[in-house]
Amino acid sequence: MQFLAERHSTVSQYFTLQQFDTQSLYWQHRGMASPLQDLVTLLDLEAIEVNIFRGQSPDENRQRAFGGQVAGQALVAASRTIDEPGRHVHSLHAYFLRAGDPGVPILYEVDRIRDGKSFSTRRVVAIQHGKDIFNLHASFQKHEEGLEHQISMMEDTPEPESLPDFKTRMEPYKEKLGEWYDRPRPIDQRYADGDPFRRKGNPMPGQRVWIRADGTLPDDDVLHACIVTYASDMTLLDTALLPHGLAWTDGSVQMASLDHAMWFHRPFRADEWLLYQQSSISTSGSRGLAQGHIFTKDGKLVVTVVQEGLTRLAK
Repeated sequence: MQFLAERHSTVSQYFTLQQFDTQSLYWQHRGMASPLQDLVTLLDLEAIEVNIFRGQSPDENRQRAFGGQVAGQALVAASRTIDEPGRHVHSLHAYFLRAGDPGVPILYEVDRIRDGKSFSTRRVVAIQHGKDIFNLHASFQKHEEGLEHQISMMEDTPEPESLPDFKTRMEPYKEKLGEWYDRPRPIDQRYADGDPFRRKGNPMPGQRVWIRADGTLPDDDVLHACIVTYASDMTLLDTALLPHGLAWTDGSVQMASLDHAMWFHRPFRADEWLLYQQSSISTSGSRGLAQGHIFTKDGKLVVTVVQEGLTRLAK
């Protein structure tokens, strides 16, 4: 089985799954950290029939499958059915329908809705226990030149190298976090606006988080898009609580992703620092809506994300 959607990359066609094995010289040479290698393996779906793929969940103590994992795997499934060379994902729209069971595989069925001269559209349904748990629409486009414009990145953001990594930032709360503190993390996250535990009672409009894959990735555009899709679900819904002076760490709010949309504007690498600039848009009806803009370190806007989720006050 070959790695991801090899038709999308002039590089990935040279790599097979064997070369991504734990003991491969490729990984040793590139120095990929084990948690990131595990994530890449997680995204490498098994093709079991035409347009049908099977994905696994990590062996972690979770009550439900992580939404970013399901979205990333669904995008992999969609990408593998794109036959036209040079078409890259430019948008996706997804709904989380049921909680995913982390103890059983997830089946991904792809509907090849349309292949036009410039765009391809795919619909992916994720299934467990005979029921839909997630669906995703993704659109792919061949590269075209055109007008250029973007919003600007905040200028006063601290450099990621000056900020503590997750373990250093959360070390004072190690006992409270339990095994979650020591869980391997494929994404290096660095909060630019203080740690989440100190936000209760301090309303703020949003947050900034530097993110990058914790290791070096191969030059595969599909893989980089799927890694950022995975990471985009890690902190965005938390942002909807910030104007209320609440934090996900205090257990006062029941939270779950409801829908997730992404627009991919420009090329990027997921293993280089990206600033995830997030803000709350609205909270009402026990739902919170937040948006995020992802910039490269030199200020290029590469991805926009909008997510709505359940923000129900605990009774």
